[in-house]
Amino acid sequence: MRIVITEFISLDGVVQAPGGQGEDDDGGFAHGGWSHPFFDPEIVGGSFTEAMENAQALLFGRRTWQTMAEAWPGRAGDPFADRMNSIPKYVVSRSLGESDLTWNNTTRIAGDRAVAHLRELRGAEGGDLVVMGSPTLVRTLLAEGLVDELRLMVMPVLLGGGKSIFPADGALRTLELVSTKISPAGVHVCTYRPSAKD
Repeated sequence: MRIVITEFISLDGVVQAPGGQGEDDDGGFAHGGWSHPFFDPEIVGGSFTEAMENAQALLFGRRTWQTMAEAWPGRAGDPFADRMNSIPKYVVSRSLGESDLTWNNTTRIAGDRAVAHLRELRGAEGGDLVVMGSPTLVRTLLAEGLVDELRLMVMPVLLGGGKSIFPADGALRTLELVSTKISPAGVHVCTYRPSAKD
């Protein structure tokens, strides 16, 4: 399986709370919902649709999974929502129990053995394992060299601080730009893969 990261990201590298106020206000983050003015169904929405078409399963950190588990089950009847609700899902968590896994087709991966479990999944046959949001998890995946594709929707906004997906460990990681599309609102949908040189 390939691990594919899909993120809304600001020009200054922030991925925190793109969906709405109160989604994640850690650190006093006050700009929840910042992605909305830049979303368009064709370019930005099309990128998510494409990622979902190739996905065999979704992978989340606990907080993002909880946000999604509250939002998606009530949206049945639209093809994207139906796919979100029916596809297998994995959530990495130290705190969730089996009884908390109320969103259809969710499997918990224990936080203390997440990296080993994800290496096993990545080594198995199958389609893409798509990650949305989940900045702490994505930082770990990048640091461990477990990301096969990074799809960034770079939005023309500066947020002045907030959560990032990028490891701050001083390591050099070279990427190759595979494709890019630009929306009418100036969103650059950029797909990167790790460079074969590394």
